Amino acid sequence: MQFATTLWESGQFVLGYLLPFLFVLGLVVFVHELGHFLVGRWCGVDVKVFSVGFGREIYGFDDRHGTRWRIALIPLGGYVKFSGDADAASTPGFDAVAAMSPEERARSFPAQSIGERAAIVAAGPIANFLLAILIFAGTVFIFGKPVLSPRIDQIVAGSAAERAGLRPGDLVVEIDGQKIASFNDMQRIISVRPNEAVPVTVERSGALVTLPVTPVLVETSSKLGKQRIGVVGIQASRKPEDWTVQRFGPLEALGNGVAETWFVVERTYDYVAKLVTGRESTDQLSGPIRIAQVSGMVASNGGLLALINLAAILSVSIGLMNLVPIPMLDGGHLLFYAIEALRGRPLSERAQEIGFRFGLGLVLMLMLFVTWNDLVHVRSLL
Repeated sequence: MQFATTLWESGQFVLGYLLPFLFVLGLVVFVHELGHFLVGRWCGVDVKVFSVGFGREIYGFDDRHGTRWRIALIPLGGYVKFSGDADAASTPGFDAVAAMSPEERARSFPAQSIGERAAIVAAGPIANFLLAILIFAGTVFIFGKPVLSPRIDQIVAGSAAERAGLRPGDLVVEIDGQKIASFNDMQRIISVRPNEAVPVTVERSGALVTLPVTPVLVETSSKLGKQRIGVVGIQASRKPEDWTVQRFGPLEALGNGVAETWFVVERTYDYVAKLVTGRESTDQLSGPIRIAQVSGMVASNGGLLALINLAAILSVSIGLMNLVPIPMLDGGHLLFYAIEALRGRPLSERAQEIGFRFGLGLVLMLMLFVTWNDLVHVRSLL
């Protein structure tokens, strides 16, 4: 009986958490590395390895160009290893390049121009942004976008909305100069403006009225973690006539995909800025454990479509993270190329080696920190 229970729980874990996690992270990692791969091939660079995951190979094959395509045991990232790379982090292999024939050296990564190397490196994060745009655009083009009218149905007693003079029945049309088309639009603006007086324009009895509303900072807790957001204390109308489905043509859907992707970028930078200034806590930084947990919850509650949208959000986050100018990350490589362009020659081998070691240390510290955050979060739910 105990064996059957354990087997059932193991099956639930695989289906409920592991498979959604592997789908989301695997898709994002594959597209990121595919960006590096395609631009590298386009520039004429030999590609030695295309790996999804790290560590021991589970499955792999060689293509006709000599590239080893592999799926590895540890599904926490991936890499493309070009000719002339010393390792999976694309550290230059100076000795290996020096030993190459002139023909081999011409097809190695270090032999390419600064512009070509920068394009190859930047292609990974750019591919992540393009994936997010296509997912956001594709979902609204196929399914449409449910829109809830920004009409106020109820006001919470003693709330910021009540103090500002908002009333049930008001239709919010503009907040701080931004047109409001849905209740979601209003929530997005209000949630990131706590303790700020925000001008809210409503339509009331056929006339426009503008009122200063100051959202209150509230900390909420859920299985996904803690959130600190601004709230004003209003509830939306739930009448069927206030719900519509907005349809998009191809270009409109693409524009919506760009807008949604930029919204994730803005929210990410807003969080980082508040983190640096001490207005946000580091407990919202997540690692693989919480990503797996969120993937499972999203797949369980929202199905495949919600899981794909989670992949789009994660894709933007990984694209942004890789652009941070830390050696070992794509942004660190781009920083080295910028220095090389300004100096007219690359940094010395010793300087690059020190930079990559420093970057490796920072990346490992960040991984340990977010994993600790995940464990503390999981423990708080037990």
